[in-house]
Amino acid sequence: DAPVLALERLKPGAEPCASHPRFTVIAEASSRATIFEVHATIGAGVHLSNSLTEIRAGENAQVEHVKLQLEGDGVIHLGHGAFHLDRDARLSSTLVSLGASTARHDVVALLDGPGAECAIDGLYVATGGQHVDCRTTVDHRQPRGSSRELFKGVLAGKSRGIFNGRVIVRKDAQQTDAQQKNDNLLLSTDAEVSSKPQLEIEADDVKCSHGTTIGQLEEDAVFYLRSRGIGTREAEALLTRAFAAQILEPIESAALRAHVETLVSARLFPGGEA
Repeated sequence: DAPVLALERLKPGAEPCASHPRFTVIAEASSRATIFEVHATIGAGVHLSNSLTEIRAGENAQVEHVKLQLEGDGVIHLGHGAFHLDRDARLSSTLVSLGASTARHDVVALLDGPGAECAIDGLYVATGGQHVDCRTTVDHRQPRGSSRELFKGVLAGKSRGIFNGRVIVRKDAQQTDAQQKNDNLLLSTDAEVSSKPQLEIEADDVKCSHGTTIGQLEEDAVFYLRSRGIGTREAEALLTRAFAAQILEPIESAALRAHVETLVSARLFPGGEA
């Protein structure tokens, strides 16, 4: 019943170093598991984190997976997620990327059984000169599968974000239902984001959609909150948290969800929101 914690806690030294952790989860038929994967650092230093997470969900298995990337500014994070779903398996995976000077997250989900379902969500937050790159592939190979994908980015300072999402529907994957969306919020004029959602459909009996948005906080919404006695910085923080909340709400653990919300606010609004 308790969640499983996979923790990579780095303490960079005086010299640059690297680590290569591998987490493997095998959820057998009709099992259920919750996995919290955390990457964090203690102190400052240059470090390469090259991680691999493998999840194999057997027939009718249910897996909830949450990955938190909280590493320090001197870290380069290269993360790869490889997910394999059998018949009627269900996987919910949420990525929260907050740290590292450069972070790249590659996620490949293979729906290899009829009726398999996956929800892949992500929140990437970048400030200063951070660079974050999220690339996903959802491969539907069997009929009656469904996938939901929602990634949101919040970028401030001179940061840069990239999203490249790819949904593949093979010829035999009839009656597939796949949705993909990427929304981005720019908090400064120097922040940049590139978004490229893709659909590759070989079947003819499907329901698929994709889309992307890039914008800034609405001036009318900020003005409305200020007219109610809320300061400008606090108003911007409230609207930013509301934007990110859609990604965090599905996390079942209330304590973990609240902790992540605090981390997001601290990253974007250091020193408080007042």
